[in-house]
Amino acid sequence: MKSTYENPFNSRYASARMQELFSPDMKFRTWRRLWIALAEAEKELGLNITDKQIEELKRYRDDINYDVAEAKEKELRHDVMAHIHAYGEQCPSARGIIHLGATSCYVGDNTDIIIMSEALKLIRAKILTLVKKLSAFALEYKDMPALGFTHYQPAQLVTVGKRACLWIHDILMDLDDLDHVLGGMKLLGSKGTTGTQASFLNLFNGDHGKVKKLESLIAHKLGFKEVYPVSGQTYTRKLDSRVMNVLSGIAQSAYKFSNDLRLLQSMKEIEEPFEEKQVGSSAMAYKRNPMRAERISSLARYVIVDALNPAITASTQWFERTLDDSANRRISIPEGFLAVDAILNIYINICDGMVVYPCVIEKHIQDELPFMATENIMMEAVKRGGDRQIIHERIRAHSMEAAKKVKVEGKKNDLLERIASDPAFGMGIEELKSVLEPGNYIGRAPQQVEEFISEHVAPILKKSKFEEIAVELNV
Repeated sequence: MKSTYENPFNSRYASARMQELFSPDMKFRTWRRLWIALAEAEKELGLNITDKQIEELKRYRDDINYDVAEAKEKELRHDVMAHIHAYGEQCPSARGIIHLGATSCYVGDNTDIIIMSEALKLIRAKILTLVKKLSAFALEYKDMPALGFTHYQPAQLVTVGKRACLWIHDILMDLDDLDHVLGGMKLLGSKGTTGTQASFLNLFNGDHGKVKKLESLIAHKLGFKEVYPVSGQTYTRKLDSRVMNVLSGIAQSAYKFSNDLRLLQSMKEIEEPFEEKQVGSSAMAYKRNPMRAERISSLARYVIVDALNPAITASTQWFERTLDDSANRRISIPEGFLAVDAILNIYINICDGMVVYPCVIEKHIQDELPFMATENIMMEAVKRGGDRQIIHERIRAHSMEAAKKVKVEGKKNDLLERIASDPAFGMGIEELKSVLEPGNYIGRAPQQVEEFISEHVAPILKKSKFEEIAVELNV
């Protein structure tokens, strides 16, 4: 058992892959990829850099001498310079050309963009897995009537599948936002200390074309099409805010789903998976708490608030560079990704085993459907010669009395019996019950599910050609 603080994202929530992306090893290996790309591009553009030097850099790209780097950082109090020295010890012939013309943000900021891009791709794959599972659920239950709710009060019927489409629709909006931001991700490039590229212009003896080409070469070597056209020493921190807003949007959608599921589980209509030996409460052994949905709610709340960090950081930067962003970004951005990764893991896990209880759903419908059917009953009574206004008043009076029976006396809804015994309607109890077929009150819900999945969801899944991600919860 460790005696120091351990981040719960690592020990309990986030996937191993997302943790790897934001690990120190990923960061420092990416730094070396960037130094190699810089050296290669500078050589291609005519600087005195040899193939032997570049081969030496490549040989130690992933073999980082961390002990040397850590010792140097204690001495220099500068992480980038410490790793330059460490890399140089492994690559003595290339030592003099490592980081040539660059500033710390060349490796720091470009690495952040590379890692965030990869993390967004992982989030995207999990969203598609989630959408596929929710779509299957929606189609399976597209015809099953269920009480709709407005203001958390019983309203017109929907279907279980139609409600799931609301969850899908939200997450597809997030996917659209993610694709927009991911598609616009560019590298910082090689901008220098204040973004003017003065050091590189000096290296290339005033050749502006080569300085521009240098950035293009670096970008392509790292898998990017473009670099940001202007910057200070850092890329604009607006990018961090845009990325975190995408993560916040995903959290909002998941939060809505988790709240819906928690309410449905309280009503005993739908439950999240519950393991055979799972304990719901240390005191109340009978309980089946929606702990996974509650965890989504908890983590989502964190992400939504966390999105304020880069927003404030972006708005308070001074001129071309200030360092009050660094400590905040080291925490807020990785933890935003780790939290959303965990949220999606849980969301997918729930969708793998959601349990639907048709009998409970049907009971709740029958408790409320007599009230909802009153308009149909009124129309039928008028067809049989009744006065619409008189019938309306009789229904109102009977409804109030039936509601009183339910709410005040705790008895069953006897509205149908009241109407059957009222000669103004001229309808027997069996005739009235025939009006109460739930399928008559779901509108186009089944068709909406089919149309939504086939016209809006299926094309996205087909176009993406993704591999479905299987998730395993840490606890």
